[in-house]
Amino acid sequence: MWHMGRMTRDHAHPPHADHGDRILPEHQRLSARGMTFRITRWHVGAGSTPLLFLNGLGADADAAAPLLRRITNREVWTLDMPGTGGSPDCFWPYSASSMASAVMDVADQLGHHQLDVAGFSWGGALAQQLTAQFSDRVARLVLMGTTGRFSAADIGWGAIFDRDVVSGAISTLKMPATSPLGFTYQSLAMTGWNNDGLIPNLVERPILVLSATKDHVVPSSYSDDLANLVQAHRHVKISGGHLFPFTKAQQCADEIMAFLAPNTKATTPKKPRKSAAPLPCGNELV
Repeated sequence: MWHMGRMTRDHAHPPHADHGDRILPEHQRLSARGMTFRITRWHVGAGSTPLLFLNGLGADADAAAPLLRRITNREVWTLDMPGTGGSPDCFWPYSASSMASAVMDVADQLGHHQLDVAGFSWGGALAQQLTAQFSDRVARLVLMGTTGRFSAADIGWGAIFDRDVVSGAISTLKMPATSPLGFTYQSLAMTGWNNDGLIPNLVERPILVLSATKDHVVPSSYSDDLANLVQAHRHVKISGGHLFPFTKAQQCADEIMAFLAPNTKATTPKKPRKSAAPLPCGNELV
């Protein structure tokens, strides 16, 4: 269970294990910019720089748990978008830039001034927006199964050919039902979004790009283009479909932990510029 502003642990299991191999997260509810979010945190207070994970369209913390609980030696946290998982609907549309501001308001409430950020699919676009918008606060960036241009005609339409979707991986991962309003507003937030104006702020830090060899939702060619565009320090292709961060969770976790390790050369960031006003993303709704 979870309550406003107070962290609680799931059920009555021991505080650090679930059936011997799962790390139990802590949950709390926080509000920012008129929206209320369920926050889920693993390894609270551990390690150095916390890692913020931003999930895909209609996916909540429970869907991401197979990956996030395997990333150790640091705090890892995520939040359910409005209308998804444990977060209630918000009743007005939001843009990518306004959601990025809300997420960083939540980070402030958690006491996280410096962050590493990871994003998957829809969340990968939001991760790019947030990183460019708050350039002085993000040390390293991990982009998974995502693109720099959600306006591309073939993004998303190949889901019926994606092996993760066709094989029933979505039901296995217990992907939540998203409210119609939540799904609509998440979709609208990225309508026409692109990273054209964000690149100068993105390339100031080390970036890891992970993509799937048989991704039909965000074809791997888009990840190839993205890796070149953002001058990725490392680009790893993993065998699998669109949901590879969860179906190949251990492999992805290992890549992320290696990239974020203090002794990894690629993790020495360039000195970031401070961002001033929120950067436009071409689809301002609020």
